[in-house]
Amino acid sequence: MELTPAALKFVLHWGEMGQAWGINRTMAQVHALLFISPEALDAATISTLLGVSRSNVSTSLRELITWGVVRRVHVIGCRCDRFEALKDVFETFRVIMAERKRREMDPTIALLEHCVEEAKAAGEPEAYTREQLEKMLEFTRLVTTFYSHIDRLPMPALQALFKGGATLSRLFGGGGGSPSRSGSGRETATVGSGAED
Repeated sequence: MELTPAALKFVLHWGEMGQAWGINRTMAQVHALLFISPEALDAATISTLLGVSRSNVSTSLRELITWGVVRRVHVIGCRCDRFEALKDVFETFRVIMAERKRREMDPTIALLEHCVEEAKAAGEPEAYTREQLEKMLEFTRLVTTFYSHIDRLPMPALQALFKGGATLSRLFGGGGGSPSRSGSGRETATVGSGAED
């Protein structure tokens, strides 16, 4: 298997996006490669295609399996493990959001609740701090509650929700114009240099 120019650009860009989201670049590139691969790949093939070490690939695969976006599969006649990514984009979105909520939002809410209680106990000197923390706590709870409603939607309803964004915007008083686009998003197609973070 060889990466086509389009596939290579996608893998590289997904790696850069992963870094922007606080995810290891190689981990994001492994996910991108498995997402566009028509068949499950073994760790050695992934390592060769991306130009990164086997240990780095193995670490990335373990983390992706923990996230729930990649799974280990067994192929008859093949002694080595192979891996494949979730192929449904909306299901991938749902899984990633659930994991980010568990890793980021839930601990943040617990911390904010603790800080609010501490600020209350401090009395008047911490009144402004308590007020700001309570605002942040309320907002974070609203976001997680909204996500919980979204997560319970069946897949067709979730797709309809995303596709009906313009309708929702008009319904709640927003504009119906298209967002402006800036930049071509083009990158130099070179795998392997600086990919091991």
